[in-house]
Amino acid sequence: MTAALAEHHPGVRVDSVEIVLRDDGTNRRARFALTYDSGQGPASVFLKAADPAHKELIKMTSGMFHEPRLFGCGATLPVEHPAVFAALIDEESEDFLLVMEDLTVRGADPRDATRPLTIDQAANGVRALARLHSRYWGARLDEHADLAWLEPFLPWDGMEIAPLQAALDRLGPDAPASVTALSINDLIEKIWKPYIRSLTSGPQTLLHGDAHIGNTYLIDDTHVGFLDWQVARRGHWSLDLGYFLQGALTIEDRRAGEDTLLREYRDALDLPADEKPSPEQIHHGYRASVAHGLTLWLCTASAGEFWQRPDIALALAQRYSAAYADLDTAAAIAELETAVHP
Repeated sequence: MTAALAEHHPGVRVDSVEIVLRDDGTNRRARFALTYDSGQGPASVFLKAADPAHKELIKMTSGMFHEPRLFGCGATLPVEHPAVFAALIDEESEDFLLVMEDLTVRGADPRDATRPLTIDQAANGVRALARLHSRYWGARLDEHADLAWLEPFLPWDGMEIAPLQAALDRLGPDAPASVTALSINDLIEKIWKPYIRSLTSGPQTLLHGDAHIGNTYLIDDTHVGFLDWQVARRGHWSLDLGYFLQGALTIEDRRAGEDTLLREYRDALDLPADEKPSPEQIHHGYRASVAHGLTLWLCTASAGEFWQRPDIALALAQRYSAAYADLDTAAAIAELETAVHP
């Protein structure tokens, strides 16, 4: 642990390490309390490593080493995020280890679908995503040799086995007919995959890739931070913007604040006028982006408690379902072949 902290805390020497919390999911995660023989360092750190039971899933949907590569390559992330003290990769064993900041020390407030953001808080998150996207927009991404490993966001196989009807049954009586009429083949082949394939068109940027509310936290009840960068990819900006907004707000708040928040995103893009997407292009990309959240959270909700707490999965499935109907995502997907993504 001394070696892991050395770069950020020169002169420290760790005396003791004690596990105080373990909270495994698709990865192994734990919080450790530290004491020191010399120097000053954090009172606790958070460790994340691959879980052997989920390695195949991670390789298929996320990429085993994307997060440690991102934090090990020195790329600047102009958004609130956990500090990473060490990022280690063992390719032969298909394992990694991240030694990270324990966000509880800064009073971070992790959020999930049961505790949605306010419109003002979501606006802060939108501006953060615009900063990230601007820094790596278009040719700027290619200028960063440290990110040459970054893969495009492409569709993966496996979700077609989801028992979709189980999720549709859970949506409740207010579920849009346009959603409840979907078969799993419709959802995957006609909605999700066409949208995901479109992400390689237009200007590419660095994507968080998994910016749903469960991967966010608040500092001082205002500043939105993003954690869990395991799905970092290169691709079209719309994926991060839509996936974040449509799930982070209640259905009512999204409807009330959506247009303003899309303007916030566009205004916050630090780009020359000829590179900035038009309001119409922002709106079209955002409408189409519902395809991703809808598919992932319907499939997650169909699995009961296997992947996620049922209340969280259902809340997100309901939000993306409402957005799918409100924004006529099916029509936006049909327009993708002729639409020009900025």
